[in-house]
Amino acid sequence: MVNLTINDIPVQVEAGTTVLAAAESVNIKIPRLCYYEFPGMEKINRIASCRVCVVEIEGRRNLAPACATEVTEGMVVKTNSPRAIKARRTMVELLLSDHPQSCLNCEKNNQCDLQKLASDLHIHQIKYEGEKSRSGYDNSSFSLKRDMSKCIMCRRCEVTCNDVQTCNVLSGVGRGFGVVVSTAFHLPQAQTACTFCGQCVSVCPTGALTGVSYVDEVWSAINNPNKTVIVQTAPAVRVGISEEFGMPTGTPVTGKMVAGLKMLGFDKVFDTDFSADLTIWEEATELIERLQSGKNLPILTSCCPGWINFIEHNFPELLNIPSSCKSPQQMFGAVAKSYYARKIGVDPKDLIVVSVMPCLAKKYEAHRSEFIKDNVPDIDYVLTTRELASMFREAGVDLTHLSDAQYDDPLGESTGAAVIFGVTGGVLEAALRTAYEWVTKKELKDVVFKDVRGLEGIKEATVDLDGTKLNVAVASGLGNARKLLNKVKSGEANYHAIEIMACPGGCINGGGQPYKHGDTEALTKRMEGIYAEDANLPRRKSHENESIKKLYAEFLEKPGSHIAHELLHTHYFKK
Repeated sequence: MVNLTINDIPVQVEAGTTVLAAAESVNIKIPRLCYYEFPGMEKINRIASCRVCVVEIEGRRNLAPACATEVTEGMVVKTNSPRAIKARRTMVELLLSDHPQSCLNCEKNNQCDLQKLASDLHIHQIKYEGEKSRSGYDNSSFSLKRDMSKCIMCRRCEVTCNDVQTCNVLSGVGRGFGVVVSTAFHLPQAQTACTFCGQCVSVCPTGALTGVSYVDEVWSAINNPNKTVIVQTAPAVRVGISEEFGMPTGTPVTGKMVAGLKMLGFDKVFDTDFSADLTIWEEATELIERLQSGKNLPILTSCCPGWINFIEHNFPELLNIPSSCKSPQQMFGAVAKSYYARKIGVDPKDLIVVSVMPCLAKKYEAHRSEFIKDNVPDIDYVLTTRELASMFREAGVDLTHLSDAQYDDPLGESTGAAVIFGVTGGVLEAALRTAYEWVTKKELKDVVFKDVRGLEGIKEATVDLDGTKLNVAVASGLGNARKLLNKVKSGEANYHAIEIMACPGGCINGGGQPYKHGDTEALTKRMEGIYAEDANLPRRKSHENESIKKLYAEFLEKPGSHIAHELLHTHYFKK
């Protein structure tokens, strides 16, 4: 242990602790900008590039960055000395001098770390006028866009992309005043190995990285009398959007959200959980078939488009093992524009399907060519949790004061198994609930598979299906996915099924969720909210969904049928 003094307060911490962490241990807040801790990981971005966290250390001539300076025995630290405060203000003033003065129409307005820091430090004017760096604007993708004139070189996105997600798309390019975080050779983002997971957007402290918005297009569709506009909502949205309205983190607001969507003018409000249950019918069937044949194992879940993009770019030799099932979003769109459109007598071209997702990669997924038939896409527009919250505020809809409403039929019924798709391990657990009963012909009384739950990056378990041993694994975060896939590729792994989600923690931590990235406590609360929804539902197994049974009886025939494969399954491409 090391003893030191911070602002005249005695502090004792372990050797190797930074001054920043030591100060936080006694509730002393030191402003910071580039410093970042990644939830559930040892990885920390503490390159000390912004110099906002500088402190004065007795006996040292220069101020020290608290995020990158380790404590020493007897150290005396002042975090609030006039010299430290003045230097801190100067650092932020210099950053602002090279920053566009467009806060009012910036997408990160009121959610910008730089803006908040300037306010906290009482900076209300640009002290240093001068040349501004001119960097490119990239809106080449359907998911995210980059405005590098707003980049402050904190390198959070670079560390996220390279060290956490291991996509290696972003890096510092150039020298001196012209340096910027960009792609190799400044290629458009859409021409790189970017998976569009959106984790870089989540960690960006300014508006340099943001999502592509389709809010205006959705408003136009809702107000078009010639279109029937329906909406589906993903499981993680219901425990994320509540935070945008001041409710405790992780509060499930399913009924209030449905009521709000109806107030916005959607013709019908449906649930992605319906098609998540449908996914399990198809995926559990596929799992059982592969177990019986012993071929193409381990089966990999295919619900996450960011992860699918990752394997297409990085492991094309393994493209035979992901499940061929479309994601719940795309299954919903396919069913809506066939089965449901016929039911209500609407031409699929006049049926607009809107998705509300916690994810930016879903925007990319909706534009994949294999999901567009005769110029009619399965999904027309994808909104994030943040975008839906902005639509509610624009329309004066406050979720806190709404009474609960119910999803519409027939694409609104779901089970608890579908809800848990929103957390890491949930898709695998849902599949196991159904696979157990279909394989054993016995009732599964305890539906909770604890070994695949939790926010750990990699989880492994052996599941006993009444004598049939299944080795399973769960990975969240693409860096962890790479570790598992390398084991599969080398033959070291002996798994039968693997669930992979691109975002650490799963969809509750998606790139379109409210900006609380890095807050492990917030992720835990969202996870608890998802599991509470599951526990409170009368049916908790996907194969108990009566509307899915009716869908097969009236239209799809049976899981794995020809028409089911035509509508609900897909294939993948080497990139």
